Amino acid sequence: MYAILDIETTGGKYNEEGITEIAIYKFDGHKIVDQYISLINPERPIQPFVVNLTGINNKMLHNAPKFYEVAKRIVEITTDCIIVAHNASFDYRILRTEFERLGFQYERKSLCTVELSKILIPDQQSYSLGKLVRGLGIPLSDRHRANGDAQATVKLFKLLLSKDIEKKIITETVRSDTKKQIDNKLLKLLEKVPSVTGVYYIHNENGVIIYIGKSKNIKKRIRQHFTNENKKSKKIQEEVTDVNYEITGSELLALLKENEEIKRIKPKYNRALKRVKFDQALYQFTDDQGYINLKVAKVDGRKSSVTTFTNRQQAKSFMHRWVDEYSLCQKLMNLDKGKNNCFNYTIKKCLGACILEESPEEYNARVQQLIHNYSLGKQDMIIIDRGRDIDEQAVILIENGKFMGIGYFTLNHQINNLDILRSIITPMHHNRDAQHIIQSYLRQNKKLKTIVLSSSENKIN
Repeated sequence: MYAILDIETTGGKYNEEGITEIAIYKFDGHKIVDQYISLINPERPIQPFVVNLTGINNKMLHNAPKFYEVAKRIVEITTDCIIVAHNASFDYRILRTEFERLGFQYERKSLCTVELSKILIPDQQSYSLGKLVRGLGIPLSDRHRANGDAQATVKLFKLLLSKDIEKKIITETVRSDTKKQIDNKLLKLLEKVPSVTGVYYIHNENGVIIYIGKSKNIKKRIRQHFTNENKKSKKIQEEVTDVNYEITGSELLALLKENEEIKRIKPKYNRALKRVKFDQALYQFTDDQGYINLKVAKVDGRKSSVTTFTNRQQAKSFMHRWVDEYSLCQKLMNLDKGKNNCFNYTIKKCLGACILEESPEEYNARVQQLIHNYSLGKQDMIIIDRGRDIDEQAVILIENGKFMGIGYFTLNHQINNLDILRSIITPMHHNRDAQHIIQSYLRQNKKLKTIVLSSSENKIN
């Protein structure tokens, strides 16, 4: 007996999606013997691109049943059935995740019609459901709606059954868990890893570290390594014999420690070694009228930058935000290429630096404030973030604009001396990646506590 199903979701981050619609057809190999179709209230917003794709919007789901209200029916209709879906790894993962949220372990054997089609109907131009069934002459209505896609999958599965003459492929393709069968070895390793923020190290049988990563939830991230089917994950699954971790508490410290460790140890499966974390930078220059101009350009290692960005889109987003925050001129920020005044001057948001109405001294003071706030420059400072325990805080030390290292102190021990601070810091290397990590994190976490150090008295102000 088969439960042929299709699920539509809200979209969003991995394992945070919610189900918006489900269609299940119970199929005995010849005919449909039962069915269940329903919209579901996911209790979370639907991503806009998903609304455009499916036509399902938040308003439509307002009065729909929540998953816990339909869970019993789903269990009943799929009992003693093999789950069949087009890209079963997705649908089955989503279904298992929803049941896990209810504290229920949902397990079924499964078949993927994508994999079966590649074996039984080779040389197709595409194995996406829409293109595949059209190419096979199978009617498909209501594409990207659960019922329409599930009906098409039923007809596709009938065709596949007829083509499986020796009945061997289906037998061999059934798997206990489309979440890629976490075997006993991987399950035992997963059990020892906590759901905390930190850095993790994956070792092979010789104890060599083959991969380093960081996560706000180490257990969740390791599970992804052990269930993903991409080439790197499969190799890690084959080679892993142990997983160790270091709790950091702070995501910033995890990012910095991951960066440091990858550069030092150079694990063979870390792609981060082969690419930089950013490719755009913010540069400053003073024009002939004495105004400080800011401009985003591709990173040039020969030049000193104010800050760096992951990509140009991110850079432009912050530039527009800073224009409003600091009342800056769009022309002097290189966001307006017009010959006369900038657009913001027209709507009285720019004070007139673009047409020399505002003095360079007044305008530059605000630009300098921006640079001070978002550039490490030559500053001596510490950044304080959450620690590993409730009575602890993490600290990042910056001296003369250079990242020096990370450490921890307890809340009842006030750090007010730079020499003491240096003694608790684990030294780390300053490099462009570390600088980018710190600047990017500070931009995105504006409430993070930063303290300027007084170099003259060797104390913290």
